Amino acid sequence: MRSRGYVALLILAAVVGVPVSALAYGFLKLVDVLQNWVFVDVPDAIGDPMWWPVVPLTVAGVLVAATIRYLPGKGGHSPADGFKAGAAPPTAAELPGVAIAATATLALGVVLGPEAPLIALGGGAAFLIVRLAKPNAPERVGNVVGASGSFAAISTLLGSPLLGAFLLMEATGLAGAMLEVVLLPGLLAAGVGSLVFLGLDSWTGWGTFALSIPDLPDFDRPNLAEFGWALVIGVAGAFASVAIHRLALFLRPRVEPRMLLLMPVIGLLTAGLAIGYEQLTDHEATDVLFSGQSGLGPLVTGASGYTVGALLLLMVCKGLAYGAALSSFRGGPVFPALYLGGAGGIALSHLPGLPLVAGVAMGVGAMSAGMLKLPMTSVLLATLLLASDGVAVMPLVIVAVVVSYVITVRLTPSPDTVPEEPAPH
Repeated sequence: MRSRGYVALLILAAVVGVPVSALAYGFLKLVDVLQNWVFVDVPDAIGDPMWWPVVPLTVAGVLVAATIRYLPGKGGHSPADGFKAGAAPPTAAELPGVAIAATATLALGVVLGPEAPLIALGGGAAFLIVRLAKPNAPERVGNVVGASGSFAAISTLLGSPLLGAFLLMEATGLAGAMLEVVLLPGLLAAGVGSLVFLGLDSWTGWGTFALSIPDLPDFDRPNLAEFGWALVIGVAGAFASVAIHRLALFLRPRVEPRMLLLMPVIGLLTAGLAIGYEQLTDHEATDVLFSGQSGLGPLVTGASGYTVGALLLLMVCKGLAYGAALSSFRGGPVFPALYLGGAGGIALSHLPGLPLVAGVAMGVGAMSAGMLKLPMTSVLLATLLLASDGVAVMPLVIVAVVVSYVITVRLTPSPDTVPEEPAPH
């Protein structure tokens, strides 16, 4: 760190953070525009037919399957393996496949989030920039700058450069000397990325991407009954997470060898779940679709409009669609877990002794810990989500996260017993 070369590495990370952050901003805006066109503009133009979700979700299955089958890199890693970070960034030949698979997955309604593709695209783009600028640069320099690109791409999506950095550090297990080497360039690139996002927001007027939920009721401090609920929610979150993950692992070896045939079927079934939910509850089918990144806030603030039955049906339908998507599509596991945890917390808040804010926070933390197996990040996610109430509710979140994490680890098969991802045919 005292060398002139490390100072040059910091400067390079800051410079690379600018185009990578602009790329991430453009990617997220493209997905948002496509989602609105596919699920708002086109249905309105043809009379808003009930069956419309069948079309984009079936097309998503075809596009993503073809991308995995025919383009280098298989569209990125399988999300059924959990949240992955720290692996070698995609090569220049693999980046188009990652971008196409992620765009089709996210824009056409599949229940996965943008965080994993952003990490891969940011790291790959940064690595490519280094290779183009300095072809003879040592591989370690390229990897460190690639990691910085991932920091820059993911940080503003999560609402905080520190949260993005924490997520990547916990996911990769960085520690000791390597943490010192990678952390400072990553934080610098993330800070530059935040400035780029703010500048692009001011220039374009498109807005930025915030994680926190505004206008929540005040939460004073936890009581004994709420700590009891933290134990219950932690257990429930663990079992729900394990069930979703096992569904994904059960489907993956059956779907991926015949993905060109079966991934459109998964899209069709996801559309059926969304249509069934809409017809039975009179709520929008889009509650079931997408990652829940932009839907969680309206769900929580509009909680009074949902009955317990509607919330339970929403959790079942979205949970099934989530597990099926994890088996074969390409995207991240974070936001669907947040959404399901929030829905569960709202449903339980109808019972005595559990305020809405506490239920949502503990549900989000428990599901995040169960699906991601990143307990510290799960606590921070739930805390930042609740904005001004986050600090007061944090002790409850910690209990729910620890319970969920420990039970999930005990119920999860060891890596030696999990079937490997089969080669696509």
